[in-house]
Amino acid sequence: MHTNPLPPETETTQKPLASAPRTFDDAPIGVFDSGFGGLTVARELAKALPSESIVYLGDSARCPYGPRTLQEVDGFVQQIGGWLVERGVKMIVIACNTATAAGLAHAQRTFPVPVIGVVEPGARAAAMATRNNRVGVIATKGTVESNAYTSAIRHLDAGITVFSTATPRFVEIAEQGIRMAEGPLENYTSLASKVYIRPAFEEIAREYLEPLRRAGVDTLVLGCTHFPLLKALIGGVMGREVELISSSTEAARDVAEILGRRGAYARDGHEARYEFFTTGDDVEEFRSFGSRVFREPIDTVAHVDLA
Repeated sequence: MHTNPLPPETETTQKPLASAPRTFDDAPIGVFDSGFGGLTVARELAKALPSESIVYLGDSARCPYGPRTLQEVDGFVQQIGGWLVERGVKMIVIACNTATAAGLAHAQRTFPVPVIGVVEPGARAAAMATRNNRVGVIATKGTVESNAYTSAIRHLDAGITVFSTATPRFVEIAEQGIRMAEGPLENYTSLASKVYIRPAFEEIAREYLEPLRRAGVDTLVLGCTHFPLLKALIGGVMGREVELISSSTEAARDVAEILGRRGAYARDGHEARYEFFTTGDDVEEFRSFGSRVFREPIDTVAHVDLA
């Protein structure tokens, strides 16, 4: 039996929806830390998003944040975040675990741009990676005492047991190792990690990490942005079967996702600009030292007085 086709107005095929116009934002991403460590986050951002400009502030004059009260560090977050907003950033990354624990929620309520920290991205990656539901966290004293990682991980999966250990000397080891790697002999031995590891450093690492090894963790969060610089040292002590989670790498992934959802990527081919600032007095040391952490030459560093 022959049937007539449906009239045009009742045909069931639909025209494709017009795609929404792409939007762009060439404004820089603001990144800050108590000193050099957050440059590991800036480095991951530069690798993942090569068209994005970055404004980085290291608060070296008030470093370290770890021993300070969370209330005091929250005040620093508000002050630095306001400074970055005045410089026209489209997003703020708190590239410091202690500052994230102390001031992320307050900053998200205060500033007119998205603000992310480094705790939640690292916690989420750890919760997804663990196979035996035993996760270790190493961090500064302030971050450990805040319980930020334990709360974030257990919020994602209440069945995970979190073992946290303060490893304050790892910051000192990372910075000493980078300075030592500037010599010719040490530079030859540290091409892979950019950090020279003395035997004494290995002894300290074993002392810190042995309780986590005994606890049987299969995943370890590097809960300080200095710690990815020590990945070879930490991994050597923990063993290949333990997965190391870098909060720096995970934060860069979150930035990319947020910019994509908001249509706020820089234009393709946009020439990225990197600007570096420090509250410390020795800008030349920051430039030289920071270049090794950032793994690209830092041409100039400007001093900022926030006091």
